[in-house]
Amino acid sequence: MIDEQAALERARGLLARAHAVTVLTGAGISTESGIPDFRGPQGVWTRNPGAEKTATLQHYLADPDVRRQAWRNRLDSPAWSAEPNAAHRALVKLERDRVLVALVTQNIDELHQRGGSDPALVVELHGTMWWARCWDCGDRQPMAGVLERVRGGEDDPACLLCGGILKSATISFGQDLDPAVLARAERAARSSDLLLTLGTSLGVYPAAALVPLAKRSGARVVIANAQETPYDELADVVLRGSLGQVVPDLLTGMPT
Repeated sequence: MIDEQAALERARGLLARAHAVTVLTGAGISTESGIPDFRGPQGVWTRNPGAEKTATLQHYLADPDVRRQAWRNRLDSPAWSAEPNAAHRALVKLERDRVLVALVTQNIDELHQRGGSDPALVVELHGTMWWARCWDCGDRQPMAGVLERVRGGEDDPACLLCGGILKSATISFGQDLDPAVLARAERAARSSDLLLTLGTSLGVYPAAALVPLAKRSGARVVIANAQETPYDELADVVLRGSLGQVVPDLLTGMPT
């Protein structure tokens, strides 16, 4: 059983003494904005395992029916109307205090940027759903325009430049991360004296590997997540509870 108040005070102390903080966020920070996670008890893939096919590159590229389903899912995504919550907004304090090295996120919703975080400090490991990319020629364009084509009757819109397959500019299962983006996240983890992970199950690699990397490099680790993670025993402090409450409580309790 975690003594939540004592854990919160320990985490505040670590943050107050930190000079270089890297934050790693996962789907759990956005659930309070109305965006469901994938693997949680009420996650998208927990309730509908078949939906995982639309996020698997092999199936997406090979099967037009999977792509059609993916485009229908994109039309109905709650992320388009989601707003940043208190946890997203509270993280801006680390920028104001000039201790934030990078805000590394596994999320694709851009809620950190919309919550006030400097886009130059946000490292999107898994890309962004707000842009579409042609798998063949690499052309990028705003997702909004492609979705208008879907609403207009194109159930599997092709690239207007080359006729290739369009997908969101996100990392699917079976797709390699951008090496430059991953390298930037790893540099941030190695150069920090504190790693704060928020709302991530730490079960997806290589993102989860940032935790032992930071620890080996001498960083303290604070993990805040609703459920246990594989790295809880490695952490200096573990926090539970609603991130919309935990993150503001953690950061507003720090010295200014």
